[in-house]
Amino acid sequence: MAVSDHQEQNNRGSPELPEVIVLKQPPVFRTFEDHFSSRFTLLKASDSELPLDQFLAANAQSAQAMLCSGGGPRISDEILRQLPSLRLVVTTSAGLNHIDLSECRSRGISVANAGDVFSADCADYAVGLLIDVLRKISAADRYVKKGHWANLGDFPLGSKLRGKRVGIVGLGRIGIQVAKRLEAFGCSISYNSTKKKDFVAYPFYANVCELAADMDVLIICCGLNEQTRHMIDRKVLLALGKEGVIVNIGRGAIINEKEMVECLVHGEIGGAGLDVFENEPDVSKELFELENVVLSPHLAVFTPESFEDLRDIMIGNLEAFFSNKPLLSLVTDQ
Repeated sequence: MAVSDHQEQNNRGSPELPEVIVLKQPPVFRTFEDHFSSRFTLLKASDSELPLDQFLAANAQSAQAMLCSGGGPRISDEILRQLPSLRLVVTTSAGLNHIDLSECRSRGISVANAGDVFSADCADYAVGLLIDVLRKISAADRYVKKGHWANLGDFPLGSKLRGKRVGIVGLGRIGIQVAKRLEAFGCSISYNSTKKKDFVAYPFYANVCELAADMDVLIICCGLNEQTRHMIDRKVLLALGKEGVIVNIGRGAIINEKEMVECLVHGEIGGAGLDVFENEPDVSKELFELENVVLSPHLAVFTPESFEDLRDIMIGNLEAFFSNKPLLSLVTDQ
């Protein structure tokens, strides 16, 4: 068996622990790897010099569970075919676009995600980005630090949040939290989603372009899939209009980034708050020069507290699976 010394020691030292495949170590491991390794035998591809397919063939044929993240390899048909014993995929993200859900379903493989762990922090961040864009907080900070206040005088005024018409694209766990926060700020909420939500009274728009035309702000909270990729295109952005603001805490490719950049550069929309991008970590350089754009390196969901909660739900899902108990955050719409 061609594995690293560390992996061999892990396997020899705790043969009774259930095996869990880790294709790429997720960010939560930076602080909490010991919490996982004390409970499971971790089959870490990163500890091996073998190509992934050879590593899986040599080390993972009997493994029934996998831990993955959005930043790792896509859990594709090709990978799943190499894991005949796999019965569970646990992902550290709420999003699922890195997992072939239909293939998992056809193979009888359950999928568990981060559930509601990130929802509150992500909603806070979305509101923070929106306030920053409207009130020009980051731009004002740069203005003061560069000495412009003393030399050039008053900074241009921003726009108030209260009274804004906000359209939320994707009224799921995060979207509903964003809506509740913005209601408290005195905003009126409407939404676009895959279907009308009976548990809310917000106006529903089946067409995202029609939603944009009636809103001052669009906040992207949906997941990325074939239907939502580039859903926010030039037509939608032009419907949002010259004063309109877009905030994205979903996935970068939900917006056609090239067309959004063109709209921003030409003043065809009013501003943007972006935590995610189409080709991360590469960001369109044109955005760097725009004072009406606030950029963030994909960290809306991450706080020390959310990492602790993520650790608990990941371990909880794995322990539940190996104990034949219900999963804590089973994805039911595979």
